[in-house]
Amino acid sequence: MNIQWYPGHMAKTRRELTENISKVDLVAELIDARIPVSSRNPVLAEIAGGKRRIAVLNRADLADPSQTERWKNALIKELGYCIVCDSKSGRGCNAFLTEARKALSEKIARLEAKGMSSSLKVMIVGIPNVGKSSFINRISGKKAARAEDRPGVTREKQWYRLSNGLDLLDTPGMLWPKLGDEQTGLALAYTGAVKDEILDTWELSLNLISALMTAAPGAISGRFGVEEAPAADPQEVFDAIAAKRGMIRRGGEVDQERTSAVLLDEFRSGKLGRITLEKCL
Repeated sequence: MNIQWYPGHMAKTRRELTENISKVDLVAELIDARIPVSSRNPVLAEIAGGKRRIAVLNRADLADPSQTERWKNALIKELGYCIVCDSKSGRGCNAFLTEARKALSEKIARLEAKGMSSSLKVMIVGIPNVGKSSFINRISGKKAARAEDRPGVTREKQWYRLSNGLDLLDTPGMLWPKLGDEQTGLALAYTGAVKDEILDTWELSLNLISALMTAAPGAISGRFGVEEAPAADPQEVFDAIAAKRGMIRRGGEVDQERTSAVLLDEFRSGKLGRITLEKCL
């Protein structure tokens, strides 16, 4: 499946991140807990340079808890700091300030020794639709940033001054110019990081069915009540879902658009269960 995803504003976002990195003390990298590999921008390490980074495993309410714990440990080993949260409910978000201050404890100590304010500047980064604005709203305790369940809502960088000693720089979601492999693009499309409008959602749904049968056997049958043999043909499973949900047109033709929309929505909203598509071995 060919996914084209790097519009002009993404290149602009990269330039802005590079220009603003010197103004911040810490980079908070939001990662989708369902796809902790594919949702990490590989150019971020280059842009961040020597800045301290903290990983934020967001959407943890939609991911397998045991896998999330494994990924948390792996990210702590890599970066030194990681929190697990769900920015929609707010669960786990309060840990961010503690970890941020821990990451910058040496700088804070130096400032306090001089009698200076220990206000910290943090850049919030991540791919589109990973929940950056919702996360900012949670840790600020107010609706400071516009948040919607679709990619591309934040289009310009924005500073937010919080009462808890943090200045946050919210940045537009940024993808990268070249895919490492097709599976990365598919994983991002499954979770909504790429706009559905530019995708063949029927083909994407067939790929998702295959991915779910591998990563979460029984999730489809449990939700839709259809047979899901290990070697089942994704198209047959798709057609069975359409029949179960009454999405058959007059003449017996499957309504591919509606069925695709339902399958993608129910995966993204967690109705198929808490699923991690990329396992931490």
